[in-house]
Amino acid sequence: MSLRPLRPLLALRHLRPVLGAAAGAALLLTAVTPAVTASAGVLESVTVDAVGRIAPDGTVTLSGTYRCLGSSGPVFVSSSVSQDAAPRTRYGIGGTRAVCDGAEHTWQNTGRPSDTITAAGTSSPLKAGAAHVEATLMELRPHGIVPLPHMHATQQQDVLLSAV
Repeated sequence: MSLRPLRPLLALRHLRPVLGAAAGAALLLTAVTPAVTASAGVLESVTVDAVGRIAPDGTVTLSGTYRCLGSSGPVFVSSSVSQDAAPRTRYGIGGTRAVCDGAEHTWQNTGRPSDTITAAGTSSPLKAGAAHVEATLMELRPHGIVPLPHMHATQQQDVLLSAV
C-alpha cells in the first residue's frame, strides 16, 4: 500500500495547532474589540452648545466642549452649519486647535460664510433661527509625506442661531 494519498492528511496534522491558535486569536479579538471601542467612545467626545450666535454681518459663532486622549499629529475641532432653506449645503465655521490630554476643554469657532448674490444685492446665506451643526474632533496623523485624517469624535446637534 502506498503512503502517497496520506501525505496531504499528514501535512494537515501539523497545521492543525497553528490553525487552532489563529482561530482562537480571531475569536478573542472579536470579543475584546467592541469593549475597547465602547470605552474609547466615552473617553473621546465633542459636544455642541444648544445656542449659537449670528451677527448682523452674518458672522456665526459656535461653541461646545471636547475631550480626547493622545495624538501623533495636530488635532482640530471643526464645525459646520446648515439651515432648512438649504439643508444639503453646509457652511464651515472656523476651526480650533485641540489639546488631547484627557481633560474636558471648551471650543469656540467663528466664521462668516460667503455672501449670496441675489437680485436685491448680497446677503448672508444664514439667518437667525433654527440650524443644524456638526462638530468633528479630527487629527491629522502623519502617514509618509501626507497627513491623513483620523476622526476622534463627531456630534450633530440642532441649535438656535441667536441674533446678537
